Amino acid sequence: MENLSDLQAFVAVARERSFTRAAAQLGLSRSALSHAMLALEARLGVRLLTRTTRSVSTTEAGTRLLNAVAPRLDEIELELGSLSALRDKPAGTVRITAHDHAIATVLWPRLLPLLKEYPDVHMEFSVDYGFTDIAAQQFDAGVRSGDRVDKDMIAVRIAPDLRMAVAASPEYLEGRPLPTTPHDLTGHRCINLRLPTHGGLHVWEFEKEGQAVSVRVGGQTTFNNTFLMRQAALDGMGFAYVPLDILQPHIDEGRLVPVLRDWWPLFPGYHLYYANRRQIAPALALMIEALRWRGMEAGAGAR
Repeated sequence: MENLSDLQAFVAVARERSFTRAAAQLGLSRSALSHAMLALEARLGVRLLTRTTRSVSTTEAGTRLLNAVAPRLDEIELELGSLSALRDKPAGTVRITAHDHAIATVLWPRLLPLLKEYPDVHMEFSVDYGFTDIAAQQFDAGVRSGDRVDKDMIAVRIAPDLRMAVAASPEYLEGRPLPTTPHDLTGHRCINLRLPTHGGLHVWEFEKEGQAVSVRVGGQTTFNNTFLMRQAALDGMGFAYVPLDILQPHIDEGRLVPVLRDWWPLFPGYHLYYANRRQIAPALALMIEALRWRGMEAGAGAR
């Protein structure tokens, strides 16, 4: 019988279409993985992978093997993971993808006590501003604003609704007129957010008395991190559009000046989403309960 490790390595290469990414995922060197695949092809007597300088793809035989083996390996991995339910204490690694603000303000504060109480539970956090396909990327759960997810996913509210705000430092505002409408921001320096999905800049959204306005702003600085945007505002680089909760302490202390308060939009709170399975690993189940929002305003938002 073929070594399961070699078959698992083949599946990783075929899915990633890259020896480099598959090697990183498996914890192997690229050369070791390449040699293992050549040895597997030699033993089977058929070419499984087509290699070029830029990509890796499966041959007809490789595609047939992938379709036959990958689902069974996934089932084995799932069943092995479910065996941890037989242990007295939850254990294993839970991988979560989320916005940096969600990690810093919701996930980390609530999961830290859990990690201290259960030393055999490990958590890996990955910062991502997009709606990640957690199944394809092998995450156990993801976090996004709102509860609209694919039909095979479950969404659980973990935070109250999110208020966005705009502010700049007194240093930046000195000698400049305060904006009175969202469109006035186009005449100011603003701190942009680069979105990972298509590489575009985040459009600032506002709402007042049912009127929605979207504004594309410009400035000297662009980040892909909420907290660096706030820091740039504190350093006088212009207006930042970020969640109110991380601006409020600086507003209270006079380090930032809020503008356009009556235009600040309210978005649905963060929800944790995960695959709808009959068996959930104990460590993931423990995490879900630790994060579940129990505030009065959650209401029907949690399910």
